Amino acid sequence: MAEQHFQQHSQPGGARSAWAVTCSVWYAMFMREAISRTMSDRMGWFWMIAEPMAFTLIMVTMRSFISGDRLIVGASFIPWMVVGMMGFFLVREGMIRGLGAVTANRALFAYRQVQPIDPVLVRNFLEGMLRTLVFMLFIAGALMLDVDIFPDHALLAMAGWLSLWALGLGLGLIVSVLGTLVAEVAIVVRMISMPLLILSGVIFPLNRLPHWILEYLMLNPIVHGLESLRHAFFDGYHMVHGTSMTYFWMWVLSTITLGLLLHMRFRDKLKAK
Repeated sequence: MAEQHFQQHSQPGGARSAWAVTCSVWYAMFMREAISRTMSDRMGWFWMIAEPMAFTLIMVTMRSFISGDRLIVGASFIPWMVVGMMGFFLVREGMIRGLGAVTANRALFAYRQVQPIDPVLVRNFLEGMLRTLVFMLFIAGALMLDVDIFPDHALLAMAGWLSLWALGLGLGLIVSVLGTLVAEVAIVVRMISMPLLILSGVIFPLNRLPHWILEYLMLNPIVHGLESLRHAFFDGYHMVHGTSMTYFWMWVLSTITLGLLLHMRFRDKLKAK
């Protein structure tokens, strides 16, 4: 389907603006990725929902041993953990999906309209949409079970969610170039994704850690994004001291800028790799 779409636009005739051509390319690639992501495996939809549910069940079981409710001020443990987990998965999947985006779509680079950055942007958008849908299903399911997980400040929650989405995009742009040019980078990125789950305060609150450890963990921008998102959901939640969205957005803008520069610099190498 996507290849036919690109062939149609590679034929001469009918002047179109560059933006119109780009939108057509993105739409065709989006449909191609969406079908591949959700339809190639009949269990695809199941695993998108089952993965976070499995993590939640495991953490709820652990809560009975660590008394998680006592460690968090201003929020119930289960909703607190679900919000953090969903936000973290949004960033992680944005980064991980960028790794194979260029290689998986290399055949499409034969069409001059398609650039290596296009599949990265499309994959990130698709992943963000799917994660948003899964999060909304979690919220709806929790409300039906009388678990209060609806945000106290909806606009701030949306802003926090989009901010984490943007960080995933920036990281995805960077690793899509480095992981394609240097295979070992992809291995390292996949290795650090699980430790990041712990170091970002997704499972356990960071407020109880010694100050000297917290100083280093607060260098991680994901912590700032997750804490801001949690505060938007739970008005009485006490964020980790030092949380700053200014610092977080410095990371977002820096990663996106660096990712775009890398794609401009190594565009030809990515096509020929």
